[in-house]
Amino acid sequence: MSVGRLNVGGSISAHGLGGAKDLPIPAELAIAGAVAALVISFTVLAVAWREPRYDPATSGRPAPAWLDRFASSRALAVTARVLGMAFFLYVAAAAVFGKDSLINPFLGTFYVLLWVGLVPASLLLGPVFRAISPVRTISMLFARISGVPEGEGLYAYPARLGYWPAAAGLFAFVWLELVYPASTDLGPVRLWCAAYLGIMLIGSAVWGTTFLERADPFEVYSSLVARLSVWGRRDGVLVLRSPLANLDTVVPRPGLVAVVGVLFGSTAFDSFRESTPWLKLVQSLSTSRVLPDTVALVVFSAGVALVLAVATMATGVTSDTPRRALPDLFAHSVVPIIVGYVVAHYLSYFVEYGQTTVIQLSDPFSRGDDYLGTADLQVSYWLSSHPTFLAVTKVLAVALGHVVGVVAAHDRAIKLLPRRHQLTGQLPMLVAMVGFTVGGLYLLFAA
Repeated sequence: MSVGRLNVGGSISAHGLGGAKDLPIPAELAIAGAVAALVISFTVLAVAWREPRYDPATSGRPAPAWLDRFASSRALAVTARVLGMAFFLYVAAAAVFGKDSLINPFLGTFYVLLWVGLVPASLLLGPVFRAISPVRTISMLFARISGVPEGEGLYAYPARLGYWPAAAGLFAFVWLELVYPASTDLGPVRLWCAAYLGIMLIGSAVWGTTFLERADPFEVYSSLVARLSVWGRRDGVLVLRSPLANLDTVVPRPGLVAVVGVLFGSTAFDSFRESTPWLKLVQSLSTSRVLPDTVALVVFSAGVALVLAVATMATGVTSDTPRRALPDLFAHSVVPIIVGYVVAHYLSYFVEYGQTTVIQLSDPFSRGDDYLGTADLQVSYWLSSHPTFLAVTKVLAVALGHVVGVVAAHDRAIKLLPRRHQLTGQLPMLVAMVGFTVGGLYLLFAA
């Protein structure tokens, strides 16, 4: 991750995992253990889980009435929008008027608090970005001023587009983050954000807020991760669900495979790009890294999507479920894997550089100010100073993500596949999961 090359002092340092020195446990043992966990999980499921257990129409139990009233209240919605907009304007002021340096909090907010922070926030609170999105707030204000019914656009959003615009937006973000050489310069990042705001506002004016639900890369990312939270809605009522039951409510739409492919593939590429073999290859080309890194990012993202598509289509299905529909129907099972790799890849980075960003936010213009009262705080490096705990946490996150993914795929398989193929039909998906596990942990140790 490009901004991950930042440290507290603003110099360039290695990001993310910290390589094998950050993982003081044998790689072979970790990989074997994770693969064994997958195979054992699949075996247990095959014996004990023979009927579908999740149904979006019935799963979950209603939350307490007072909690539903609070979560659905206009006061909470307005407060979230006001706070989200105020924070957006505060950070935007730092981006426009702050110094073009690595200590500008705009960079840490954009790459750390927003991109990585969306995952824990969405796991704890549900689709949090939807509630605080400045684009939604501005779109709502424009609709109110112009007298257009809130949420409506000039045209209906084309169903065939699905999540494809979000996949394109996510790829644009990770390309800026991981490939573009000037990703820590204010100018290019400001330009990217301006283009994002412009496209989202125009799209919401043309197609309404449905466009934001399916095209805003941050909202789509947050909403997918939020399916692993305990919060959901059924017929407008707040319900408490198990994360797996909530994950089953993901609506399969065109482009969903591309979204998970970009999210998963870019995280794997972030490790791969710092590996010794890749660095040697790029150096031997005697050219800029932009082209080979772009090609590799495309290969990783498309590769994940292709493996998922092939694994899910390699089975017999009934006439009610065309083979080409299976990849999107099973794509939700990759979401816990993505979350597992985000935890493994960015945990120490998020905790430590996130603290740095909070400190920097108190001085947005780098003048020695202390607007938020956080300027004198000190960064705690407890995680980095306990490498064994960090290593075990990372490996467990990857293994648990895959196990949850296997469970989600199994429940969907016995719901969709004919009985004679309910187990054999899942074998290609299991092989794909094992491949993801081995490849991911190998990169985790080798980066």
